[in-house]
Amino acid sequence: MAEDLKPSAAAARSGVLSLSIKEKAALHAAYMSFVQGGGIFIPTSRAYKIGDEVFMLLTLMEDPARLAVAGKVVWITPAGAQNNRTQGIGVQFTQNENGITARNKIEGLLGSALQSNRPTHTL
Repeated sequence: MAEDLKPSAAAARSGVLSLSIKEKAALHAAYMSFVQGGGIFIPTSRAYKIGDEVFMLLTLMEDPARLAVAGKVVWITPAGAQNNRTQGIGVQFTQNENGITARNKIEGLLGSALQSNRPTHTL
């Protein structure tokens, strides 16, 4: 599943995080439904602080269109976290048209899987 969550190295260096999710299970693991307005977990080894603003380019499953979304860091999973959790950050979507579009698109793709008790990257 982790191989489906690959931010590109070039994007990380430029301050833009790029995330391509190809499977529904990977999307479920990355989506942060408990965050107000929605959010997504992005694997990265780059150092961030809570409150840092980031810009993301999301490619979701079969949709060739990328979603350009701004957000702020609300979750950090450090290297070596317990239970072998993936290192990365959770980003809350900005409450504007792009953030709302991203949340609606993700929740539409996940459908009833939103209620699943399967483990995610954050909880």
